[in-house]
Parts: sequence; C-alpha cells; structure tokens
Amino acid sequence: MSTLPDGRYVDDAPYDPNIDLSAIDRSDMDASNWVLVWRKFKRHRLGLVSGIFLLMAYLAIPFAGFFSPYTANERSADYLYHPPQAINFWHGDEFIGPFVYPTEAVADLENFRWTYITDETRPMPLQFFCKRTEYNLFGFIPSERRLFCAPEGATIFIFGSDRLGRDVFSRISYGAQLSLTVGLIGITVSFLLGITFGSIAGYFGGVTDWVVNRAIEILRSLPELPLWLALSAAVPSNWGPVSVFFIISIILGLLDWPGLARAVRSKFLSLREEEYVRAAEMMGAKPGRVIRRHLLPNFMSHLIASATLSIPAMILGETALSFLGLGLRAPAVSWGVMLNDAQNLASIEIYPWTAIPMLPIIIVVLAFNFLGDGLRDSLDPYKG
Repeated sequence: MSTLPDGRYVDDAPYDPNIDLSAIDRSDMDASNWVLVWRKFKRHRLGLVSGIFLLMAYLAIPFAGFFSPYTANERSADYLYHPPQAINFWHGDEFIGPFVYPTEAVADLENFRWTYITDETRPMPLQFFCKRTEYNLFGFIPSERRLFCAPEGATIFIFGSDRLGRDVFSRISYGAQLSLTVGLIGITVSFLLGITFGSIAGYFGGVTDWVVNRAIEILRSLPELPLWLALSAAVPSNWGPVSVFFIISIILGLLDWPGLARAVRSKFLSLREEEYVRAAEMMGAKPGRVIRRHLLPNFMSHLIASATLSIPAMILGETALSFLGLGLRAPAVSWGVMLNDAQNLASIEIYPWTAIPMLPIIIVVLAFNFLGDGLRDSLDPYKG
C-alpha cells in the first residue's frame, strides 16, 4: 500500500481481471444528490445538533401553554421581581421528588426593593398534569392541563418574575411563538420577491435586468435601521397584536429580498447559457417552465443555505424593533417585548434575571448560524 502526494492510499497489488465488480460498494455512485448531502451533513456534528434543537423548538411552539406553569400575562401581585426558584429533590436526607419551598415577600425600605424569605421547613411537591388557568392549545383548542404547576401556597418561578409578577419562564415559552415564527413569515416574503425578480432579471436580461438592478441598488443604498423604524412607526397604534405581527414580518421580508435577488440573478446569468437550458427552449418550453423545472432546481441548495442564514437576521430585526418599542407591543408577548421591559439598567443591576430573554435569542441565532454553516458545507457533496 503506497501513499499519493494528496494523501490517498493506492493498492500496490497487480490488477486482477477476474475481480467481481458487482461486489464493489457503489452506494455513493448510485445515490441521489440529496442522499449525499445528508451523509455529509451527518458528519457536521455542530450543524446536526443545531438542526435537531431547532426542529424540537419549532415542534414545541404549539404546546407553549402546556409546558408553562402560568399564562403569559398572568400576574402575581404578591411576588413582584421574585428571584429564580430552584427545584429541589432532597429535603435534608429524605428524597421527596421535585418540590419547591414557599417564599414570603418582605419590603426592604432601606434599599427600596422586595426581598423574599424562603421557608425551608416546608417542602411543597410540584403537581404534574394539573389544571390551571385556561389557554389555547395549538392556538384554538381550549385546555387547562399543564405539565407541571406549583402547589397551593407556593410559586414556581424558574427564571424569576418581572415587575408585574409575571413568570419569566412562561413568557419566554409564549414569546417563542412570535419570535420564531416571524422569521419564517419574513423569509417567505423575501424568497417570493427575491426569487421572482432575480430570476426574471437573470433570465431575460436587457431592459428588464437594468430596471430590477436599479431597484435593488436603490433599496440597498437606504440605511436599514432608520428604514425599519420609519416603516414600523407608520403602523397604526390601534391595530391588534396579530395585525402588527404580520405587518412587522412583511416589513422584514420586504427589506431582505434585494440581496437574494442579486444572488439569483447572477446565478441565472450563467445557467441560462447551459446546453440543457438551450435544448428546453428549442423544444418550445416557455420561460416560466424553464425557470421552474431547469434553473431553480440547480440553485435550490444555495437557497436552502441562504434561508437558514437569513432567518436569524429577521429574528434579531423583530427583537430590535420590539426592544425600541416600534415592533410588537403589549399585550403581545415576544422576546423583544420582554427585553423592552429590561431597558432600565438600574433594574437589571438589581434584578438581573429580567435580562434572561437574551439567552434564547442568542441560542437560537447561534443554532441557525451553525445549521447554515453545516448545510453550506454539505450542499456540495462531491467536495472534500
């Protein structure tokens, strides 16, 4: 066995003309392109773990009420700015199972803040599959059943409570419904516009290409953040949370499509000269069919990678607008709306858990970026 300069191994044994070629593993040669992509993506551990995490996060969105011990806007007037509570299993040397200790609020008149005294003599076991305040499962099925609840006389604030006594953990769970969905709606709008205008410009060229390019250059020359603020400020303040949510999603999509359109245009300019495209045109295929059946499939891998890398930008955009008070507004719950309540640095210094909504934003954005990197490396299965 000898080694070539590029690191590959070559068998020094003489060629045997009687070798059975059918016994050779041809799985890679016979596999489809998407099978090769999956095989390579599985070796990208960080991307695979991120993809599984995001899949579980999106599947859990309809069950936010079931996994939350409270509703998003349920207030506990006696537990304002309650610190995070630990879930214990052992009381002394006795195993009790998951339980919490009851707490009592005490006003600290010297520092003008609430402090809480924990009664560690009374372990109170958590209740599972219990009934509490009604919520809508999947958004429209009324239900009262929750995975876990605090027993009577106690609370369960895993991430603490905010200035109105609302559970931060429950609000993060409900906020994921809007914060994670805004990226999907925004990327849908962006892809529809970007692919449509980019493919038209790249395929037809000429005056059409010039007009689309000038429109793209004008939009890309506008400062993004002030344009976001201007469009968001134009949304009527009397609109409901659902209407504002869809408008914000559409605004993010409208401002994101020029980059994708330019990428699609440049790819189509090269692909339209390929022989298979010319053959389809000579056989009478209309431009729409050529674009859908011959050009877009060859560009689909890039579109998938672009989508996974664009969604976190839209999540951050919604967060920034809501943080500034120009995006989603209460009573809607999103991670940006929650951070809007944490603008006071003095409050964060005293009650640091009010800034916890930053953590899911960071984790989700990193997961999308890792997933996008894995897909980008895997979508050329014959490389590396």
